[in-house]
Amino acid sequence: MSFSSNVKAELCRDPIQYKQSAAAEAYGILLFCNTFSPGLIRIITESRDLADRLPRLFKKAFALGFDTEPEEGESGKLLFEILDPQKIERIFSAFGVSSKEHVTLHVNYGILEEEEDRLCFFRGAFLAGGSVTDPAKRYHLELTTSHYKVCRETYALLMDTGFAPKEVQRSGNSILYFKQSDYIEDFLTAIGAPISAMGVMEAKVEKDLRNDVNRRVNCETANLDKAVDASMEQTAAIKNLQSRGLLDTLSPKLQQMAQLRLDNPEATLTELAEMLDPPLSKSAINHRLRKLVELSKS
Repeated sequence: MSFSSNVKAELCRDPIQYKQSAAAEAYGILLFCNTFSPGLIRIITESRDLADRLPRLFKKAFALGFDTEPEEGESGKLLFEILDPQKIERIFSAFGVSSKEHVTLHVNYGILEEEEDRLCFFRGAFLAGGSVTDPAKRYHLELTTSHYKVCRETYALLMDTGFAPKEVQRSGNSILYFKQSDYIEDFLTAIGAPISAMGVMEAKVEKDLRNDVNRRVNCETANLDKAVDASMEQTAAIKNLQSRGLLDTLSPKLQQMAQLRLDNPEATLTELAEMLDPPLSKSAINHRLRKLVELSKS
């Protein structure tokens, strides 16, 4: 199963207890489903968990059943339909409109005044028109509807509830989306998927840890490369002084430093400093080696 499917499965485990919360969730489903019109209600889903939940949800919210339901055990795209005009009218009237009038779908804020009802509405919207990318790959959660006014009004409802989505139009649909992991975590937790939200958090921690390790490795590799280049330059300079017979003319301290570097070409400055008795500071070792390089160029 995809991460998005797992989220929907978790959401569908939330018990259906109250008629008002069931109606709010169903409202979100209807406004973000395939068809919600005076002549037809059609919900198509590939989520078996949502397919199992829908009949119970509509029974609780509206005291009615679907005219068309998928067969038990059926997979793929699962179809639910209501064609009975009386059933459709009952559903529309539950949201303050009549199916017998010209209907432009919009969000009725009056029935979503309580935050709990809003969160149920968002859960329904995600179940019908939502998706979320596997956080191990990237962070992206979106809600898609074909109704522009529904999108704009849901945006306002989300903002009023403390969320800050972005908007975009794509292929004739209106889309609200989040691309930041903390927003996705908060949204999933709020609508009833805390385990999935924890999965986003864990993916983020793992990514941050991996990036930190990569930065450290890259830094250490760069430092190692610099140390190797410096050692090669120092060794070449000392050999140059030897070939010109100049090494024996230098001070005992520089001669000692030159021999130490020749004997330990792979040693770091810190390691060279500790080899001397008494030990020197790293800066003193670096000063003597730079002096040898400068003398080789004169």
